[in-house]
Amino acid sequence: MSFQPEAVRAFEHAGWQRAAARYEDSFAPATARFITPLLEAAKILAGQQVLDVACGPGHLAAAAAARGAVAHGLDFSAAMVGLARKTHPDIVVMEGDAEDLPYPDSTFHAVVSSFGMHHVPRPEVALAECRRVLKSGAHIAFTVWAAPEENVAWSLVFDAVARHGNRSASNAPLPGSLNRADQCLSALEATDFVDRSAEIVRAEWLLPNAQGLVAALSAGTVRMAALIAAQEPSALAAIIDDIDTQAERFRRDDQLAVPIAAVLARGRKAVD
Repeated sequence: MSFQPEAVRAFEHAGWQRAAARYEDSFAPATARFITPLLEAAKILAGQQVLDVACGPGHLAAAAAARGAVAHGLDFSAAMVGLARKTHPDIVVMEGDAEDLPYPDSTFHAVVSSFGMHHVPRPEVALAECRRVLKSGAHIAFTVWAAPEENVAWSLVFDAVARHGNRSASNAPLPGSLNRADQCLSALEATDFVDRSAEIVRAEWLLPNAQGLVAALSAGTVRMAALIAAQEPSALAAIIDDIDTQAERFRRDDQLAVPIAAVLARGRKAVD
């Protein structure tokens, strides 16, 4: 299957329209673990104009506003935009395309994106747009989920599916690849950011059991949800049992503390 940007865009858009209604109670607790390091990487200060690209429910933009920044959010999903406006009415949130940002050149002191860049069909186009709307010398920072070998919650699912189900069952279009530090650095270099860095940051996702993990991924993600939904019911039961067994080593009292990992990448627009 060849890479088809418009197919990726349509698949992602439909998925996030669906996921918005249940995102808060399913997947938001996982992404929330990385908000503080992301804002630190972007060097957010009071009084700055900050843009949150692929803002989802707007929690990152709200956290920037809590630091005194003037925060703006943008997302291509009308359902997510509605959620963000309802949850954070003081944040200006627009519906729009990360690959064609509806802002003038040199508008923002910082651009951030929490687990959005790997859902964009062409991340380098989106990053070039981010650079365009940044002021001279301003910072960008974004997170993407790390590859499964670094990311236990994902590897638990992928490994269980490989043993009991079908890793090829999903009809999701082939995405780009942006889940390693070197890939993030290459994307930043290709879009002329300077002072580039990328590192793995780690956290824990607290869940009741394997069923809770699968339910959260099914409700609050797109690609993982498609993979899970594509499994035969009998296989899915075996997959959950497998995850339960493998995840037991992460049990802490009455819940699982499952390790999760992201790539945190940052750069700066060169001074004009």
